[in-house]
Amino acid sequence: MKKIVSLLCALVLCCAMMPVSGAFAAEEEVAVYNWFDYMDPEVFDLFEQETGIHVVPYYFTTNEEMIVQVQYNPGAYDLVFPSDYIVEKMVRLGMLAEINYDNIPNLVNIDENLLNPDYDPENKYSVPFMWGTLGILYNVTMVEEEVDSWSILWNEKYANRIYMLDSIRDTMGIALKYLGYSMNSTDLFELREASDLLIAQKPIVKAYYVDETKEKMAAGEAALALMWSGDALFAMELNEDLDYVVPQEGSNIWVDPMVIPATAKNKENAEKLINFLCRPDIAQRNCEYIWYSSPNKAAIEAMGEDYTENLTINPSQDIIDRCEFFHDIPEDEFEDFNDEWERVKDAR
Repeated sequence: MKKIVSLLCALVLCCAMMPVSGAFAAEEEVAVYNWFDYMDPEVFDLFEQETGIHVVPYYFTTNEEMIVQVQYNPGAYDLVFPSDYIVEKMVRLGMLAEINYDNIPNLVNIDENLLNPDYDPENKYSVPFMWGTLGILYNVTMVEEEVDSWSILWNEKYANRIYMLDSIRDTMGIALKYLGYSMNSTDLFELREASDLLIAQKPIVKAYYVDETKEKMAAGEAALALMWSGDALFAMELNEDLDYVVPQEGSNIWVDPMVIPATAKNKENAEKLINFLCRPDIAQRNCEYIWYSSPNKAAIEAMGEDYTENLTINPSQDIIDRCEFFHDIPEDEFEDFNDEWERVKDAR
């Protein structure tokens, strides 16, 4: 046995010393921290083939999880995909590096309406990757009435056939919006009203999920779900009985940008990857893979009417006008927000 182990060790050592060719010869790398299943998996392979830079992927499921990991693991990530309001927070905390746009000539493809946003007014720190809305996905064979208000998610007729998002800003946000308040409210009275509303709803909710919801709705396991537009479109492609709407009370319009942590070890490689992702053919691949709204004008033009005439992925100005962006809520004000969310999660 000792001889076998010795031979194996020698073999491993020899293999480690041998030169490697092809795609596996990449000595440079870029560590990417992204939402799960939020990019065509072949894109990273294409980037590595073209540049020789190896992509090391990591995944998160919530913004709150992501920011903690970036804060407490300095140098672990080179490119991160937070939501807009988290970019605002990361800038405030000094967590982001300014982007050198000399390395990103493909920025010319990005829609000007999504540049210089409220969360990054001078576009020093971020480049849009995807955007979309938050609304209701519903099964037309199970829902009898018109779906045009958040109120339907509180209709006892659909008890045990409603999925909600296990996401503090989204779920608390739509409760606030339904009550006529801003989704960014920090007023304790308004937050308590919103949490009470969600607690009252909880007995008729089938489950709180994040990524699982789209598959479950596609499989016909529920009638209604709070869902992001891209996940909704994914499910609609699998089940023709599904439809999506942004309720009349309004909702959230969001952008998921690309940012570089201030502690990134491979900043230039991250900028090369941002530039690659802004290339029209790559942006089109990603859009057609995850079906969120693309900020890339050239990619949109290439996708034609199938994209531009679809209100789920390309919402009208009327829909956009009744939506609002989330904004960063500082820690001292967010404590009440979080406490009310914990009341909802703990309720039976």
